[in-house]
Amino acid sequence: MTLLLAPNVNSYKRFAAASFAPTTVAWGQDNRTCSLRVVGHGTSKRFENRVGGADLNPYLALSAIIASGLHGLDAGLKLEPALVGNAYVADERERVPKTLHDARELFASSAVAREAFGDEVVAHYLNAADVELSAFQSAVTDWERYRGFERL
Repeated sequence: MTLLLAPNVNSYKRFAAASFAPTTVAWGQDNRTCSLRVVGHGTSKRFENRVGGADLNPYLALSAIIASGLHGLDAGLKLEPALVGNAYVADERERVPKTLHDARELFASSAVAREAFGDEVVAHYLNAADVELSAFQSAVTDWERYRGFERL
C-alpha cells in the first residue's frame, strides 16, 4: 500500500537512515525509526503511520491504512514483537520500498489491494504511477547536466 502513502518519485527521497522517516516495516513503542509508532497510555494510546509524507492524498492514505488493518484482522495475522532500538539497522526486517517503481510493483501484485479496492481502482493508480515514472525517466535533471558536462 506504500504507493498510496508515497505517490510521487520524490516521496522516496525521505526514506533514508537517520532521517526520522522510516525505512523498516516494523512497529515500536514511541520509536520514530519504525513505520508504525505506538504512543500514549491508556485511553490516549494511538498509532502513527510514519510512511506517508506531505504529498499524499489523505483519503487514499486512510483507505490504505484501514484496508490493511481490516486484512490483518480478517486473516488473523499475528502481531510481531515490537522492534526495540534503531530500526534503521534492523537487518532481519522487511524494508519500505526505496523507489516509486518498487512500490508500484508491490501494489500491482497485492491481492490485499485488489480485494480492498477492486481491479479498476488498482489499475487506475498503477497507471498514475506509470505516468509519473515515465515523466521522471524522460526528464534530464540539473544533476545529470552537471555530471554530463563535468565528464565530457
